[in-house]
Amino acid sequence: MLLGYARVSDSSQNHDLQMDALRAAGCERIWVETASGARADRTELARLLEQARPGDTIACWRLDRIGRSLRHLTEMAEQLERRGIALRSLTESIDTSTPSGRFLFNILGALGQMEREIIVERTKAGLRASRLRGRVGGRPRALDQTKLTIAQTLMVNGNLSMAEIARQVGCAPSTLYRSLPGGRRGSTMMAATIPDGGGTVREMAATA
Repeated sequence: MLLGYARVSDSSQNHDLQMDALRAAGCERIWVETASGARADRTELARLLEQARPGDTIACWRLDRIGRSLRHLTEMAEQLERRGIALRSLTESIDTSTPSGRFLFNILGALGQMEREIIVERTKAGLRASRLRGRVGGRPRALDQTKLTIAQTLMVNGNLSMAEIARQVGCAPSTLYRSLPGGRRGSTMMAATIPDGGGTVREMAATA
């Protein structure tokens, strides 16, 4: 059975063009939706996917009417294929029930994988850049107790600025202020002793 799906983003648009094309293609039933393509909770699409049976073909006017993204589209096509259901785009001449249609969809799948890998790589690059600035996962890196003690000792000595002390312990100045009792106010009143075990403050900072 050929099943149709038509979608527009809001009520200011109409489904006529899509409906005419789906009827002309021979769709026996058509599910009609008014919803943004970015929404995951599309009621009519969910009903269509639930009612489709092995041997059926789901037709849409264009692939962007049914898929939220290239990734979503390829995942849906794979799920439908496992259920024995084909997917057809009327305007893009893609039909996963045919060898040529499957070939074209495999190309889309490769593009979808590339899209995912690009997103992952951008995320990793962003995290690497954040770490270089003393931040992890979008939040400033907290100081452990050893580095905090070193920072407090350097502050008591009074020879370095807060920015220089932050560099010594490997964090941003804002992270250092946040880690100190009393924050910025407490930084001018801080007193600490060098931990047992010997070594100069700079040696401790270098090995922390």
